[in-house]
Amino acid sequence: MPQLAIKCVNNVQDAKAQLKIISNRTISAAQHEAEKTVKEILEQVLNRGDEALIQLTEKFDGIKPKNLLLQTDKLKDAWDKTPKSLQDALQLAHQRIKKFHEYQKPKDLSIEGEHGENLGRRWRPVKRAGIYVPGGRASYPSTVLMNAIPAKVAGVQEIVMVSPVGPSGEINRTVLAAAYLAGLSEVIPIGGAQAIGALAFGTETINKVNVISGPGNIYVTLAKKAVYGKVGIDSLAGPSEVLIIADKTSETKQVAADMLAQAEHDPLASAILLTTDSNLSECIVKELEKQIKGHPRERICRKSLSDWGLVVKCENLDVCAELSDEFAPEHLELLIEHPQPLLETINNAGAIFIGPWSPEAMGDYLAGPNHTLPTSGTATFSSALSVETFMKNTSLVEFNQHAFKKTANAVIELAKSEGLFSHSESIRIRLENK
Repeated sequence: MPQLAIKCVNNVQDAKAQLKIISNRTISAAQHEAEKTVKEILEQVLNRGDEALIQLTEKFDGIKPKNLLLQTDKLKDAWDKTPKSLQDALQLAHQRIKKFHEYQKPKDLSIEGEHGENLGRRWRPVKRAGIYVPGGRASYPSTVLMNAIPAKVAGVQEIVMVSPVGPSGEINRTVLAAAYLAGLSEVIPIGGAQAIGALAFGTETINKVNVISGPGNIYVTLAKKAVYGKVGIDSLAGPSEVLIIADKTSETKQVAADMLAQAEHDPLASAILLTTDSNLSECIVKELEKQIKGHPRERICRKSLSDWGLVVKCENLDVCAELSDEFAPEHLELLIEHPQPLLETINNAGAIFIGPWSPEAMGDYLAGPNHTLPTSGTATFSSALSVETFMKNTSLVEFNQHAFKKTANAVIELAKSEGLFSHSESIRIRLENK
């Protein structure tokens, strides 16, 4: 294997330029071709339903599905065959994630106005949700829990999981075990853009959903983008990323391990270190090289770190915070002596992991907050997947006659200013009604 080549810079302008390149790493000429493919796939699913799903799965995955709906006894069987230690770990994760998300459930709002009018907001779950669980390079039972649990807590009555099968022709057993634990009964062994199309449009076997959540490859992401408006989506997830702010009190081994924990996801994953410590900035590449040798996913890690890794030596922590906020990382780790003051200055991050005992991997599996987070700089305006992703709110307006008369003339003036005659008339007629 070639020596690890990770970019190292020592000034703010170069750092900003590199961070911008990393943030935009998924924008390429290949995306146009992928969009064309996705459009064709979605049109086939829309027009031909189940038949298209079967043919497309055979074309892209090399497996012709025998049934589009998995028998529920397969979920129970997967759970029963899961080792006790893994069952215990899944149950602990389920318990912690559920408990945290129960605190998120929004409350209805009811306010009495100054003239006795009643104003409010009422929350209700969507009727049906679809969750996408990727296959590919790894299995993701944690994705099942992180998507199914918020939907369950929201009160969604119908949840369908779609997930591609592996080379064996089956969905990963631990993924099915997690689905059983989460209380799912509708599982479709289909992946890719065709699965998103099935959820958005419905087919003979699959009823359309109201919201789709869950990460996937570029085809899945572009499919979610294309169907948004027909259904709701959680976000458009890009490759995973971690940004670590570290000072002289951080442990080099821990920093390197946390960077590799991100790099092993995907060749497009990004691991970034901002540090005020010259020794750490000089030693980190050697430590990464040491830990990467013999790594089960060495090729992926090397590609990720060489293409999208970055080490920046910063003058002080304020510069670190400035660069981090501009990049708006999916995951931010604060491995510094006094994290709380710096924490208060950070505005843009999907999730922040504070101190040496809070590595990002804790959040991936069982800390409690959701691990589906904004990527590629979208943390400047969006948030983690939550219970509210699977809910919608309705405004409630109830005026009495007194409140109406007190405010009617102002409404008439506003309607006239906009040239909306009947808006004004709908108020005037009521004023004349004795």
